[in-house]
Amino acid sequence: MREAAFVKQNKDKWVAFENVLNNKDKLQPDKLSDLYIEITDHLSYAKTFYKGSNTEFYLNSLASQAHQKIYKTKRESKNRIITFWKTEFPSMFYNHHRELLISFLVFTFFVTVGAFSAANEGDFVRSILGNGYVNMTLENIEKGDPMAVYKQQGEFNMFLGITINNIKVAIYAFAFGIFLGIGTLMVMLQNGIMLGSFQYFFYEKGLLWESARTIWIHGTIEISVIIIAGCAGLVLANGILFPGTYTRLESFKKGVKNGLKIMASTVPFFIIAGFLEGFVTRHTEMPDWLAILIILGSLGLILFYYIIYPNQLKRKRQHATTTIH
Repeated sequence: MREAAFVKQNKDKWVAFENVLNNKDKLQPDKLSDLYIEITDHLSYAKTFYKGSNTEFYLNSLASQAHQKIYKTKRESKNRIITFWKTEFPSMFYNHHRELLISFLVFTFFVTVGAFSAANEGDFVRSILGNGYVNMTLENIEKGDPMAVYKQQGEFNMFLGITINNIKVAIYAFAFGIFLGIGTLMVMLQNGIMLGSFQYFFYEKGLLWESARTIWIHGTIEISVIIIAGCAGLVLANGILFPGTYTRLESFKKGVKNGLKIMASTVPFFIIAGFLEGFVTRHTEMPDWLAILIILGSLGLILFYYIIYPNQLKRKRQHATTTIH
């Protein structure tokens, strides 16, 4: 795009932003932060294609003023973490719902492949889950406690081990995105097939509901966040494959940055999933209604924070922009 066309396309937005910065009234930090993100995107574009131009100088000045206004006090600096969780991350993640959908569909496909393979190949489950796990579970079924595996370790040790392992899986899903996304898809394949064969194994034993009500107490968040980590890997891969208007290096840096933000957002959820698996899942005697409540509550939390809330922020920002104009 020619510089003149770029300026003409965005001039009104910049002027509106400058007016907001010069407004003597106290602004909500969230609103200013949203506007700041958009201006910095324009600045990155100008630095790439109009280096040394008046446009770059002007946008750099706007971004500097905004940065000083957002972070000018120590109190606001302390609220940086709150700002990240409340507005910065959800606003950014809205732009990556496509990658999230792809990650979900790929994972779901491989779950189906795992279940289908388990149904049609006699030794498939053992090849995926291992003879030791399958034999142990069969013994537990004979003893009348098919979910006894969740009671073998102490609560805290299980919580810690599961949380660390899940975070490692998520890191692999993200980091392997650097192999043009193929590595991320392989992590999705491995975990999806494992889940599909695992659930079919219990279905074949007539224990689908018993396993589902127990496993998904922690699995709802655990599996959801692995899918989100897969999304982070695809964001990284897209930064390499589809630079768009950026240079490939700048696009790669942006993909890494956004992918890391997505990964940071998953850590608390993995801790919650680990806590549920270590301290709650083992109580297989709990009534069905309580298990269902935990599962639905977990699903609602994930859907709200990663899908519904980012859409709400996007609509609010669009409304605010319309009001400014």
